[in-house]
Amino acid sequence: MDKKAQEIKVPFRLKCQAWWNGYDIKDVQERLLAQQAGGSLNNNETEISEEEAPASEEAISSLPWDKLRMEMTQLIWGDGYCGPGGKEHIQKMCKLLAMDSKMSAIVIGAGFGGPSRVLAEEFGVWITGYELSEELAEKGMQMSTDAGLGSKAIIQHLDPEQEKPFERSYERAYSKEALYQFPDKEKILKDTYDTLKPTGLFLITDYTLSSADALENHDVQTWLKQEAIQPYPVTTEIMQDAIEKAGFTLRVNEDISKEYVGLIEGSWSKAAAIAEQLAAKGAEGTKAIQSLMTEAEFWTLRAKLLKEGHIHVWRFLAFKQSDELH
Repeated sequence: MDKKAQEIKVPFRLKCQAWWNGYDIKDVQERLLAQQAGGSLNNNETEISEEEAPASEEAISSLPWDKLRMEMTQLIWGDGYCGPGGKEHIQKMCKLLAMDSKMSAIVIGAGFGGPSRVLAEEFGVWITGYELSEELAEKGMQMSTDAGLGSKAIIQHLDPEQEKPFERSYERAYSKEALYQFPDKEKILKDTYDTLKPTGLFLITDYTLSSADALENHDVQTWLKQEAIQPYPVTTEIMQDAIEKAGFTLRVNEDISKEYVGLIEGSWSKAAAIAEQLAAKGAEGTKAIQSLMTEAEFWTLRAKLLKEGHIHVWRFLAFKQSDELH
């Protein structure tokens, strides 16, 4: 690749498209340089047909939310959770939202509904949880019903392309490591802004990239291709700009990656004991252990990327000003 190709800046959207489909970033740079020379590049973006895409170095499959994975993740994270952060963590994190029993709130990335039920039980808030995965949403709603919280902690599937995804107005919103899965960050942030009442608060924890170049990292590509729902991560700076563009004022803007890695490692420290219990179940247990180990590899890689600084877990607290201040 010549010097000009090395210097050319690959548009961020195109990088996302390139790594997801197995394209070589260097090849993309060459193509962009050639198109620029010919004057045919439109808005700094281009499309590459699937026929032109080279074969991936290895087949990397996403991890679907089947019944066995749902069971294994809850053995590690706790009933109602499919990722780091149990009851105490949610209570601590959501103190920033200053909620009370007179309020209602939405939870984006509701998963099995564990965080939503904690907010309903501990703060008395009426919760509507939204989840991109239909499988998780269905399981989460069943768990809320079984817990006697079918009307207090509703969990339902969210279609991000729906014009107005939220049914009414709320005082608070919480997104737990979910926005990186939305292709259109500006839309979901504006939808949330519009559904919040004046002086509403929106707490966000999310995966962000250290830079656009992080998408070229092989381990980053492996992790994201294993996601059950195709992700669209962006840098911290892009997220910050999108939050402010939606109309919010940022009150908290901080890296919580170290704390998050601690949550991961703390929960997985009990994996060996769980595996021993499963081994006693014979053939059924062996299959479960295989699923558990696959999940362990997934989270070990994610922790590695956090430690190396390729990705971050970032916390934002966004405030919607009253109408009088506009």
